[in-house]
Amino acid sequence: MAEAFEKTIYDIVERELPRLRLMQPRELSATRAPGTWNKKQILGHLIDSASNNHQRFVRALLSEELVFPGYSQNDWVRVQDYADEEWQRIVDMWSALNRHLAHVVGRLPADRLQTPCRIGDNAPVTLEALIADYIRHLEHHLEQLG
Repeated sequence: MAEAFEKTIYDIVERELPRLRLMQPRELSATRAPGTWNKKQILGHLIDSASNNHQRFVRALLSEELVFPGYSQNDWVRVQDYADEEWQRIVDMWSALNRHLAHVVGRLPADRLQTPCRIGDNAPVTLEALIADYIRHLEHHLEQLG
């Protein structure tokens, strides 16, 4: 299963990277509606998600049960000011983090996929479910980029 997750994440990066690199500056700062993120902020949020999940996945391997805080995604996006960051830097960071995350996930021992993980106030889930949710979350936000 870990190898399938690894391949899925790698495939997503390879599929999306050319499209992300071709996006034009004029389309990156527009929001879909007031109070929503622009494309730079969406991809920045996916960097934050990859970063947080990297910590979760590795820490889950090092313990019998992971207890990890949630994070305030709007504050993370705001504080890091992705809206003012250069697009290619955001794309490069997203790509590198996800490739590394795929590498890590592909090396998870099968017996560790059942490690219980509790994130913030949420009910515990297995590490396997956490990885699957990360992939769904990634795909959801990439669809928002159009």
